[in-house]
Amino acid sequence: MAYSAIIALAGAFVITALFSPLFIKNMRRLQYGQQIREDGPVNHSVKAGTPTMGGLVFIPAAILASIALTGFSPALYAVLLVTLGCGLIGFLDDYGKIAHGRSLGLKARSKMGAIVILTALLVLALHRFGLYSTAIHVPFLDFEIDLGFFHPVFIFLVISATSNSVNLTDGLDGLAAGTSIIGLGAFMAIAWQAGLPEVGIFCAALAGSCLGFLLYNRYPARLFMGDIGSLALGGAFAAIAVVTGTELFLILIGAVFVVEALSVIVQVASFKLTGRRVILMSPLHHHFEMKGWSEWKVVSVFWAAAALFALAGVLAYGR
Repeated sequence: MAYSAIIALAGAFVITALFSPLFIKNMRRLQYGQQIREDGPVNHSVKAGTPTMGGLVFIPAAILASIALTGFSPALYAVLLVTLGCGLIGFLDDYGKIAHGRSLGLKARSKMGAIVILTALLVLALHRFGLYSTAIHVPFLDFEIDLGFFHPVFIFLVISATSNSVNLTDGLDGLAAGTSIIGLGAFMAIAWQAGLPEVGIFCAALAGSCLGFLLYNRYPARLFMGDIGSLALGGAFAAIAVVTGTELFLILIGAVFVVEALSVIVQVASFKLTGRRVILMSPLHHHFEMKGWSEWKVVSVFWAAAALFALAGVLAYGR
C-alpha cells in the first residue's frame, strides 16, 4: 500500500502541475480573478485579478488518483462525500463573488444550512456502511469519550469549524496549501495505523495535488485556490478525522488552522465588547505582516509550526 500512496501522490501532482497553466490561461481569458478584501492589508491590492478557483484543478486530480488506485471503498466514499460537498459550497461562494464583483459570496446561514445537510448525509452513509461510531479518542490519554446522540452535532461542528478555519488560513501565497500538505501527511500515517489504507492513499493523493498547486500558488502566486479549494480541504480534514475517530487529534494536527480561526474570534469579540483590537489585524498571519514580516517569512514560520504540531499529533496517536 505504501507503493500505491507514492503513485497516488505522484499522479495527482503531475495532473495538477500539467493542467494548472491551462486553467490559469482560461481564467484570465474569462477575467475570473480574485476579489480583495477592502479591510485587508494595503499591499495585497496588487493581488486583485489573480486567477482563482484553483480547487477546480487539484481537488479532481486527488480524487481521480485515489479512486484509480483504491476504487470506491466505504471509508473513502464517506471522505469524498464531505470533500465534494464542501467543495460545492465553496464553488457557489466563489461564483457569487466573481459574478457580483465583491469579496463576500454566500451568506453564512446558507453555508451553515448546507453543512447541516452534508452532516446528515455523512451520518447516514457511515451508518449504511457500518462505520458509524459515537466514540472519539482523547489525545495523550488512553481512553475514549462516547458522545451518544450528541455525536451528529459534534460532526457538524467539526466540519463547519475545520472548513472555515482552512478558509481563513488561505490569506497568503502558499500558506493554506503548504500547511494542508503537512497535515495530510500526518493523517496519512494515522489512517494507515487505523487500518484504513484507502483513506491514507487519498491523503497522499490530496497532498500531491496540493504540492502541484503550490508550484503556481507560492509567492508571488499566479493562482489562488478559492473557497472551492479551501472549503474542500477543510471538509477533507474533517471527514478523515471522523472516519478515523481522531476528531480531537485534528485540533493538534491542524493547530495552525485553529489558531488562525481563534485569532479572528478573539479579535471580533474584543472589538465589539471593548472597542479595542487584540492584534494588529486578523487572521493572525496579517498581524505579522503588519509587524513588518515579509509574506514568505510568515508562511515559512507557519509551515514550520504546522510540521511540529503534525508530528506531535502522529506521536500522540501512536502512544
